[in-house]
Amino acid sequence: MKTISHTQLFLHSLIKPKMLAAYRILSVGKIIHYTFLLVLLMTAFSLGQFMNEGITSINDYQEIEQYAENLQWLIYIIFAIFSFTMNTLILYAKISLYALVAFLFAKPFHKKAEYRHLWRTAALAITWEVIITIVFKLFITNSIITIIVCIVITMTWMFIALNKYPKIKH
Repeated sequence: MKTISHTQLFLHSLIKPKMLAAYRILSVGKIIHYTFLLVLLMTAFSLGQFMNEGITSINDYQEIEQYAENLQWLIYIIFAIFSFTMNTLILYAKISLYALVAFLFAKPFHKKAEYRHLWRTAALAITWEVIITIVFKLFITNSIITIIVCIVITMTWMFIALNKYPKIKH
């Protein structure tokens, strides 16, 4: 397979779910690099929101507020590191769960699918979920509807891609 850019992976993850099955043979390094770019996108958005909201005042204690203002840059750094770590853990857990669900459906669909390939496919299929989560956080607070929409879209992308996996020969 020729070299593919992260931009192409991103675009294909959004509009060509059938191509995700072909990308199952990409190196795991390429896929992990792509997922870290998604994590960076999520972290940058979270940090932007945090900086926009600012640090809320603490019970009108002027001394504590002054101290917090002096250390504000440190708080942003700590928040960025914490957010990056949490986003990474959550995204990788979701990818692993989506791959597991697809793996459980692979045999009944008579598809030849290894977990490692499904994990790569799930890492690309989760792109819509990341974007939808960011957009919904701009307009809607966390809601069960957002979670359900994200799961349905990601699993739909997974099943479309799984449909393009090779069939098991009997």
